[in-house]
Amino acid sequence: MFQLLNKVGLNGFFLLLILAIVAAYFFPQLGTEDSVLHLPLIAEYGVIVIFFFYGLKLNRDKLKAGLGNWKLHLIIQSSTFLLFPLLVMCAGLAFGIDKASPLWIGAFYLAALPSTVSSSVVMVGIAGGNLPAAIFNASISSIIGIFITPLWMSSILETSNSDFDVTGIMLKLCLQVLLPVVLGFLLNKRFGVFAEKHKDALRNFDQLIILLIVFTSFSESFAGNMFAGQSVWEIALLGVIMQALFFLVFGVMYFVSNLIGLNREDRITVLFCGSKKSLVQGAVMGKVLFPNPVMLGVVLLPLMLYHALQLLSGSVIAGRMGEKKIN
Repeated sequence: MFQLLNKVGLNGFFLLLILAIVAAYFFPQLGTEDSVLHLPLIAEYGVIVIFFFYGLKLNRDKLKAGLGNWKLHLIIQSSTFLLFPLLVMCAGLAFGIDKASPLWIGAFYLAALPSTVSSSVVMVGIAGGNLPAAIFNASISSIIGIFITPLWMSSILETSNSDFDVTGIMLKLCLQVLLPVVLGFLLNKRFGVFAEKHKDALRNFDQLIILLIVFTSFSESFAGNMFAGQSVWEIALLGVIMQALFFLVFGVMYFVSNLIGLNREDRITVLFCGSKKSLVQGAVMGKVLFPNPVMLGVVLLPLMLYHALQLLSGSVIAGRMGEKKIN
């Protein structure tokens, strides 16, 4: 069980994320914008480097080869970018949630994010699913998310924040996210082998930047007393809601994939790729979408809870599916 959790990402890095939040609580002055360490600025430049190497690892031949199974791709991307946001939006309307609440904005931000790459692919492999399709969908989801996520967020933030400038945000995303991805993608044929050879070092760099973003975001939030009105029980309730969201989407994907008659391997791919959300993309895009650093830590809280719960729940389900295939 512990080996399985380690494979899907619930490992030392996850514990470091928790430690980063604890450190931000006790030493918030180290992670604020006026700190002598300039950690927020380092994290901002680190985001550009992350996306450059992400583009460098994208192989155009593999992407072309994955285009054939369009029905599978359509279901997964619809779940990621339509089902999730609509479910959260309907829940907000049904329960009369304040649309200006940072936690609700965080929940909707989670819903608008692309799927995660690593844990989706690993879980599909463990469960015995269609691995090439999982790699294709996880990769293409990250690219689509550069455009779709800010568009979804603009529909929410423009109503709750009169200062939100969608044009400026899109321009900043193009410069800090899209441009590095495109440059990396164009250089794939020449330097793609380098990225593949040093993928472990690049993953460590990605994780370091994520830790910096989490530490600085929560430092600003703690320094600005953004969590002053949140009790432990409210955060626990938020965790229960995030777990319910995971199982709801997982259940819908199970029903739809059976309804249209997908084979077992494709159904598994739909289940695990269509129910995941990316902490990496959420943290780095959050730096651009939420320029107010005090708010960002609170906004990231639903995503971090969902990230942990999707790894725990998904790994257990993947392990059982894999055992059934063997038996």
